[in-house]
Amino acid sequence: MSRRTERVNSLIRQEMGELLQRGVKDPRLAAFVTVTQVSVSPDLRHARVLVSTIGSEDEKKNVLDGLACASGFLRREITTRLKMRRSPELSFHYDDSLNQGAQVLQLIDQVAVAETEEKGSSEC
Repeated sequence: MSRRTERVNSLIRQEMGELLQRGVKDPRLAAFVTVTQVSVSPDLRHARVLVSTIGSEDEKKNVLDGLACASGFLRREITTRLKMRRSPELSFHYDDSLNQGAQVLQLIDQVAVAETEEKGSSEC
């Protein structure tokens, strides 16, 4: 990935976060939504936006639906704010890496507890 693409990814992520906090008036996006990662294609025509939110599966689906409906507004605002020639087409996806990380930590804790119990029973 080129330095330019990395910089554009970062700028779009920052602007998207700010717009979601202050600019979008969709009630489906009133929940706490975090933009975790943005990945722009080399030609800057497409941007894959990963978002994370707290809630049930239905709430997560509602957030993704709200983002899809607001994509035109977000696309226009990002292009204007960043003074880009092309406005990337935004596609929103749920980022479940936080849940996966929590599951991995839980498994590590289980292994650590099992090893501690094993050492404790072998010392008798």
